[in-house]
Amino acid sequence: MIKKHKSHQKWSWIFLVLFIGLSVIDFRFGLLGLICMTLPMFHALRGAGKAHCSFYCPRGSFLGRFLKSISLQNNLPVWAKSKKVKNVLLIMMITMLIVGLFHANWHGLNMLKSGFVLFRFMTASLVVGIIMGIFFKPRSWCQVCPMGHGTGLIDKAIKASKK
Repeated sequence: MIKKHKSHQKWSWIFLVLFIGLSVIDFRFGLLGLICMTLPMFHALRGAGKAHCSFYCPRGSFLGRFLKSISLQNNLPVWAKSKKVKNVLLIMMITMLIVGLFHANWHGLNMLKSGFVLFRFMTASLVVGIIMGIFFKPRSWCQVCPMGHGTGLIDKAIKASKK
């Protein structure tokens, strides 16, 4: 029997707004961004695939809820959804995150700078997602999201290892 997931997409955007708001008040709240990065991997590693994207993702919830009335509703170009583009985005985002955290903690663990790196990282991808959602469909970012692509790769690897 297949377990039915309850979607939290109607309200999970609140977590994104809280994250941004709290991080503006104190950059150390940016460390909460680690939750947004580890939950999708947790779901994928336990065999739920991209369930996070479909049922929980605060960014997808935000984009879908707030951009639907201002979006031009264009389809994302086919080339933008290619594996090559998704792989480049995934590698680029991982590299940016690692380099940022490395520089922030060059002289020892620095919670404020690390929080700022995560806040900047999450906010930058949100801005790109908003721009894409205005010119294309609201959740166009979800089609190229590095976390979604990464969890899809994890899911495929798990399924391949079970064969």
